[in-house]
Amino acid sequence: MTVFGADDEFLATALPFLTEGLTAPDEPPPVAITAPDKLDLLHNALGPDAKNVGLIPHTDWYTGSAANAIAQGAGYLAAHAGPAGRVHLLMEPVWNGRAGRSPRETAEWIRYEALANLLFAPFATTAMCVYDARTAGPAVIDAARRTHPDTGVYEDPARIAAELDAVPLPPPPADAQPLARPDAEGVRRRARARGLAVADAELFAESVTATAASVGPVTSTLLWGEAPSCVCELRTARRVDDPLAGFVPPPTDDLEPAQGLWFARQVCAYVDVRDDGAGSTVRLQYA
Repeated sequence: MTVFGADDEFLATALPFLTEGLTAPDEPPPVAITAPDKLDLLHNALGPDAKNVGLIPHTDWYTGSAANAIAQGAGYLAAHAGPAGRVHLLMEPVWNGRAGRSPRETAEWIRYEALANLLFAPFATTAMCVYDARTAGPAVIDAARRTHPDTGVYEDPARIAAELDAVPLPPPPADAQPLARPDAEGVRRRARARGLAVADAELFAESVTATAASVGPVTSTLLWGEAPSCVCELRTARRVDDPLAGFVPPPTDDLEPAQGLWFARQVCAYVDVRDDGAGSTVRLQYA
């Protein structure tokens, strides 16, 4: 992890890293995923080598939720990396966009930064995360330092996930509708009544039923909110205490029932899981 506050500081870190990637044996070209203005800086500074470096605007990479970013990274490594996932990646999340839009969004992206250490540990990828102090801000940077092994304040990703999950969820509103069971037709009908378009209601219903199949048995179901922020809360009789639940990319596109939480995290803007002694609460918010 590198923090910088000026363009020349960014180049002083990024150029040696990318040059190392250009000369690494058995690796494809290195990739920089940063803000567009920094890509311009890199293109000019690299000179003729610029044509051998992948330059991707971070707004094209981080296009959705933190879970979507995990899928994006896993897909890129599978399609483009060298043996065992070898590639140099320079990465800058969009902290002045969705990731920094609210405390809740920031918390999910800190979770992403923490869990990435576990999810991508099997790969021989060389990654450098860069943080622009002019956009990320001190609170984000302090939190991010705890998720990067080279900072001196690194903490176990599971501990960070548990800390984030210790924040209680807001109680359901008084007008939350109980459902007899989380069946697709019931969720779809109520989501449509709350304003979701047909295609969105279908995806939301699929997310709910897939989650129920993977974390059940479900003991109660509530639905509330207006489009696009429809929410469905499932109460389960068993705990979902794996911090990686729903974050591990499946080996194929044909999902097994146990991978329903992965599907939900890819479709929904937020999937919150809270455990207690009697089971778990899983709350899905479409947008």
